[in-house]
Amino acid sequence: MLSESQSIAKLTDFLDENFIEATQKIYNSKGRLVVTGIGKSAIIAQKIVASFNSTGTPSLFLHASEAIHGDLGMIQNEDVIICISKSGNSPEIKVLVPLLKRFGNTLIAITGNMTSFLAKGSDFVLNTTVDAESCPNNLAPTNSTTAQLVMGDALAVCLMEMRDFKPEDFAIYHPGGALGKKLLLRVKDMLEHSLKPMVSPDASIKKVIFEISEKRLGVTAVVENNKVIGIITDGDIRRMLSDRDTFADLTAKDIMTKNPKMTTSSAMVVDALNIMEDFSITQLVVVDESEYKGVLHLHDILKEGIV
Repeated sequence: MLSESQSIAKLTDFLDENFIEATQKIYNSKGRLVVTGIGKSAIIAQKIVASFNSTGTPSLFLHASEAIHGDLGMIQNEDVIICISKSGNSPEIKVLVPLLKRFGNTLIAITGNMTSFLAKGSDFVLNTTVDAESCPNNLAPTNSTTAQLVMGDALAVCLMEMRDFKPEDFAIYHPGGALGKKLLLRVKDMLEHSLKPMVSPDASIKKVIFEISEKRLGVTAVVENNKVIGIITDGDIRRMLSDRDTFADLTAKDIMTKNPKMTTSSAMVVDALNIMEDFSITQLVVVDESEYKGVLHLHDILKEGIV
């Protein structure tokens, strides 16, 4: 681990005008970014492509060995190409580089050999030289592939900054799973409108208990003229019962909590969750322009896997 981290740290010494110009070339390109490699470098290329695609740079993976058997057809005139190879001298790379240059595309090399066939044939060279591999035989790609990966990440992050790439942009490319829900899910998407507990201020405690039990949210809003003036939770009911022998003379307004914490239906669920955490509560009343919309419960958020 230390060996690989030291190799990565040294990469900063290799950053020069090549990196700046290569990044600018990708940013200004009207085409896509094609990333190619062979062996372990091909696997790194696939990860780099995934990172670019998810951060706003349209990219595709081209396997170096398949390229010379028909897949070169996927390259378009305005595409920028990144070729990854530690040695830069493998047979497949030597065959591929002249073919890539024949189309007139910009070629960016990520290599650990600055005098290699790949480096000499590229427009820009990003140096990922490592002193040695972590492998005890100094053979298996370890430090070198990590260095390639980090260089690809550096390109992706720089391009994100150049594009002023925001979390909401990130959400567009990650609509699925917990991450997508965290970035996209709004309160209105989680409201169950058939479960909209409410009582009037003069409702009896029996009516309050019935409403809380029937709607199964552990809370009811106290609504007057379609405006929420308070809430009553099952905790409020328990505290009332522990303090009194009878509640026949009580109404909803006598035990309600005034000025409850609220959110809007257009709010992000993750922001609503933050409010719950800040105030150690499990429900939020949802109100749009003073109109009561329902209740958001912590358990519903947990079911969505956002936390």
